[in-house]
Amino acid sequence: MKVLIAAGGTGGHIYPGIAVAKEIMRRDASSEILFVGTSRGLEKRIVPENGFQLSLITSVGLKSVGVIGKIKGLGVLPISFIESAKLLREFKPDVVVGAGGYVSGPVLLIASLMRFPTLVMDSNALPGFTNRKLARFIDKAALTFEEALPFFRDKGVVTGNPVRNEFFEIPKKERGEKTNILVFGGSQGARAINNAMMNALPLLESRSEKLRIVHQTGEADLEKTREMYSRSRLTDNDVRPFISDMFVEFGKADLVICRAGATTCAELAAAGKASIMVPLPTAADDHQRKNAEAFERAGASRMLIQADLNGESLASLITELIDAPEVVSGMEEAAKKLGRADAAQAAADLIESLAAKI
Repeated sequence: MKVLIAAGGTGGHIYPGIAVAKEIMRRDASSEILFVGTSRGLEKRIVPENGFQLSLITSVGLKSVGVIGKIKGLGVLPISFIESAKLLREFKPDVVVGAGGYVSGPVLLIASLMRFPTLVMDSNALPGFTNRKLARFIDKAALTFEEALPFFRDKGVVTGNPVRNEFFEIPKKERGEKTNILVFGGSQGARAINNAMMNALPLLESRSEKLRIVHQTGEADLEKTREMYSRSRLTDNDVRPFISDMFVEFGKADLVICRAGATTCAELAAAGKASIMVPLPTAADDHQRKNAEAFERAGASRMLIQADLNGESLASLITELIDAPEVVSGMEEAAKKLGRADAAQAAADLIESLAAKI
């Protein structure tokens, strides 16, 4: 097969596409996969790192950008359509997949109008703005939640959120002398989590001999965060702007501090990792809080809403959990039960079924 995958912006949009692309290549190494994104997103780094080709088009978002932003975005749309059509004519894919991000909009719309089979991947209970607008044009939708089915009617299939196999292959971690904590706020970091963790450092210094911390900050907070760690007695730390081999750090972690985006939740479940989730309060329809609540109900996570997040509350919860390894082990088991190992396979099945109809 020849498959074009539009995915851009954040890791939450790109990594599910990567997972499906790897499943397609596992089934048939002669398949051709081409990703399409923009020059502004993390796809420029993530896609080549995973061994796939990437083409770039001009595209900008139209939601939550203000009046001036919408005017500029609408002005860019004709360029996006022209570049999408050119790319489709040149690559001639069997199926076009939209894995998320505003780049999916123009690519899938033009692909539909040019009669290419199309598939949307959506990982939220409430589908994103672009995918809701695309619903009438696309052929199939691979969904994570049953709640999203009404938006796509008979086109929707619940497959789960595709996760790279590396997360499922992470073995259960044996407890060591040190508790390994992984902190990240999404692909581009989260200032609220960064600030709370920096303020928590002095309160965790009494455990400095028993803690190792890996912290992904994003570029903006890197130097400030590194400076705060250098001033603390928590000397066993690794502060980076971006972690490309996240599954490696998941494997080392006893506890993960993170947001509650759909892809992060799916990766935690696949790896069977205990977590402290801080939902992004500005997420559409508060869907991250709903994700975190579901994990907390299952016993897989502890939730800290951002309004209650500070150095003291975070340090207190970290201390509570590292002092109760049996609780952390129970959280790991609960998380593992939430994982769906066949999501990438199910999405690849849909792609193959669309290709077979050509």
